[in-house]
Amino acid sequence: MPSENTIGSLTTTIENKIATITFGHPASNSFPRELLDRLTAEFNSLSSNQLVSVIVLQSEGSGAFCAGASFEELLAVSNESEGTHFFSGFAHLINAMRSCSKLIIGRIHGKAVGGGVGIACACDYTLATKNASIKLSELAIGIGPFVIEPAVSRKIGKTAMAEMTLAAHEWKSADWAFSKGLYANTFETIEELAVAITDFSSKLSSYNPEALTEMKKVIWEGTQEWDTLLLERAAISGRLVLSDFTKNALLQFKK
Repeated sequence: MPSENTIGSLTTTIENKIATITFGHPASNSFPRELLDRLTAEFNSLSSNQLVSVIVLQSEGSGAFCAGASFEELLAVSNESEGTHFFSGFAHLINAMRSCSKLIIGRIHGKAVGGGVGIACACDYTLATKNASIKLSELAIGIGPFVIEPAVSRKIGKTAMAEMTLAAHEWKSADWAFSKGLYANTFETIEELAVAITDFSSKLSSYNPEALTEMKKVIWEGTQEWDTLLLERAAISGRLVLSDFTKNALLQFKK
């Protein structure tokens, strides 16, 4: 049976109508496919949970918020079908966050890379620390942020998404992310962030649950085609990850 060191961890607590999901993985909170599936299932489950009005999404520790896709699993991809299957995990997760009936608050305590940026962008409201820099490094390893692009572009605009994507080795600061609308606010410390998350989620959970659900629908209007679009994008990444360029780049990154 795989250990937590390889599959990561996922826990959910529910208190005062607020569900707090915490994911973790020893490799900078990155996502192997199994952890993606577990998080997707959790959003689907909470969507119909009458005891929950608001979801807070956070990750473990005080380092990176999320390093995106598991390099170990990317290196293990041996054919196009396996590649498409892996990247479809991010497609299913973003669609689950989009279609979840509950509003999702993102607690971004540290750096986010690749798929981690996509997850932050798929949240409905996001608070972060000043250390929560972001980067879309996919082009540097021979692929691109194809699956997460719709979520990123919808949140910060196509121009800012392109700027991040083409400057694949460049970190964008939390202040930059705030100026583009990814973060609703930023805080100097994790402790200040935690207080703000508690305060905001408590206020939001006190509102009419039906109004919150209807507002969620409004926020995501016009994205119904993502059910197929993101899977089509997963196939592009699944093909590109097999290239010699990508295999070599992943080995260098791993070192």
